[in-house]
Amino acid sequence: MTTSSALVETDPVNVDITLALLKDLIARVSVTPEDAGCQELIAHYLTPLGFKVEALDFVDTKNIWLKRGTGKPLFAFVGHTDVVPTGPLELWDSPPFEATIREGKIFGRGAADMKGSIACFINAVMRFVTQYPEHNGAIAILLTSDEEGIATNGIVKVVEVLEQRNEKIDWCLVGEPSSDKKIADVIRVGRRGSLCAKLTIFGIQGHVAYPELANNPIHTFAPALAALTEEVWDHGNNFFPPTSLQVSNISAGTGAENIIPGKLEAQFNLRFSTELDETIIKQRTEALLKPFNLNYELEWRLSGKPFLTEPGELINAVHAAVKTVTGIEPLDDTGGGTSDGRFIAPTGAQVIELGPLNATIHKINEHVALDDLEQLSKIYEQILVNLLIGDKLA
Repeated sequence: MTTSSALVETDPVNVDITLALLKDLIARVSVTPEDAGCQELIAHYLTPLGFKVEALDFVDTKNIWLKRGTGKPLFAFVGHTDVVPTGPLELWDSPPFEATIREGKIFGRGAADMKGSIACFINAVMRFVTQYPEHNGAIAILLTSDEEGIATNGIVKVVEVLEQRNEKIDWCLVGEPSSDKKIADVIRVGRRGSLCAKLTIFGIQGHVAYPELANNPIHTFAPALAALTEEVWDHGNNFFPPTSLQVSNISAGTGAENIIPGKLEAQFNLRFSTELDETIIKQRTEALLKPFNLNYELEWRLSGKPFLTEPGELINAVHAAVKTVTGIEPLDDTGGGTSDGRFIAPTGAQVIELGPLNATIHKINEHVALDDLEQLSKIYEQILVNLLIGDKLA
């Protein structure tokens, strides 16, 4: 496909569709893993345009695969309809599940993460398909209600279904809030891997007055903790920062001040670059613990492997679209946490993340600027033009 620099004209009336859809989505209390009817609403917008609807629900998680066309290449917008809990309601300036507009912004839980992105790409797809009904390839929308939770029954399960029937996504745009200071100033071209660990240190419970008859796991673990946190795992590379180990929880004791505890539990997470893999991390962790002669158990959970999309058709099309709509050149970055892109990248798809500013995500008074929504929807539409029109552009 050739990349076009022509800007798609946006019907001003259609800008209201983004806002109307976002208001309706925010009003639905879809705290993970609830969907609260969000996906059904979105299907209602797209089925008149020829999108086929497939529900791929697993356990308590709702997933939807909306697809128009059967050809190649296949471009997929990916997102999640679930949101994080609100936190204390009394701290919000307006009800979190009632979209409120003030000072040029729309406030509500999920406005930025990521119901705003969903509203933008649904509107973009509607405009694009209306103008170019005979576009190249196929377009899909993949949504889950299990991204903010443990993500075991969401996109990862849908990808398994798609792989079983050899339905391959070529280009994938995840609507996670990637922007920093201005809309689309940063796009995520990859993410670090995430490996979680639960370490249990066993000691011997006893009275604090008789330490010779006990074995305090807090004391025995302290030097091992220092070794783990002081380890230089790698130095990163041109695309990724150095691997980081962070301890998230440590618990021990009965609550009494005169009892030496019998065990200690510690949880830690490694966000790792492509310089490492989970096998190497596990081996090095065991080697770090060995000199301390601890009696321990260690449980691991891989949340996601690192992935990186090299420069190519998708990144070129995204850069061109952002430049056309905003006049800025976005920064390619791999920072932040994990996303559902980690489940799609291993299939061979080119994956990037592009969405609103991330300054207020998961916070009290989460919001997104109305102007940013309009620009983001235009960018999404222009990306479709750049990738799926080519020589069909008039």
